[in-house]
Amino acid sequence: MKKNIVMSVCAVGMLFSCATNPLTGKKTLNFVSNDALFPTSFQQYGTFLQENKVVSGTTDAKKVESVGMKIKAAAEKYLASLGQTEYLKGYAWEYKLVDSPDVNAWCMPGGKIVVYTGILPITKTDAGLATVMGHEVSHALANHGAQRMSVSQIQEYVGMGLAVATSGKSAETQQAFSTAYGLGSQYGVTLPFSRSNETEADKIGLTLMAIAGYNPEEAIAFWTRMSANSNGAAQPEFMSTHPSDATRIANLKAMVPEAKATAAKFGVIYK
Repeated sequence: MKKNIVMSVCAVGMLFSCATNPLTGKKTLNFVSNDALFPTSFQQYGTFLQENKVVSGTTDAKKVESVGMKIKAAAEKYLASLGQTEYLKGYAWEYKLVDSPDVNAWCMPGGKIVVYTGILPITKTDAGLATVMGHEVSHALANHGAQRMSVSQIQEYVGMGLAVATSGKSAETQQAFSTAYGLGSQYGVTLPFSRSNETEADKIGLTLMAIAGYNPEEAIAFWTRMSANSNGAAQPEFMSTHPSDATRIANLKAMVPEAKATAAKFGVIYK
């Protein structure tokens, strides 16, 4: 029984890890189709907008829309160059500025984006805003939401298998195994996976902003400002869903030359 459960989980993982994301060139684990995910995402986005204060008609709101459209166009160009013109089927891009002091932005599966007013003093420039929006758009393009859901499903199945495997043991032993599995999956799978997604979105986002006409070096300046804004209050990296600011900035510095080289293929040249 125990062996069958483990083998079933592994078989499912192998089956669904065969798809290759054209933006990353990597095989991805994804049990959730866009056809199933996008309608729910769009509905939740609409509910959020109804329940929060959307800023419209202002200079900042228009800037969010303008930068978002340029990032979208860059994504379309990039995917077309890869022979993936059908990849964006079902995406319905929307960019909204929401009045909130939170220093944040996010993108739901399918391209529904929110930028909070609280992050604008740190973005400062169009290029700073493009850094943020390019990153969020990249989460959607790389299907990170669906991947996280898929990983959660596997963890749940393995947890069920563990419960069956330890069902004949004492309550204390079952609890010990459960706690060990919970901590192991959190720090060994969930958080590293999330940090990997963040780095992946940084890399794709850097390329998109460069193709869109925003100097990718400005991403380094933006994250330097973000780091200063946090005043060193971040969690240790191994406990966080995101890379540390120092790691992120170092990664971006290494990624900039490739982003510039890719943009040059589209006639966008940076010195």
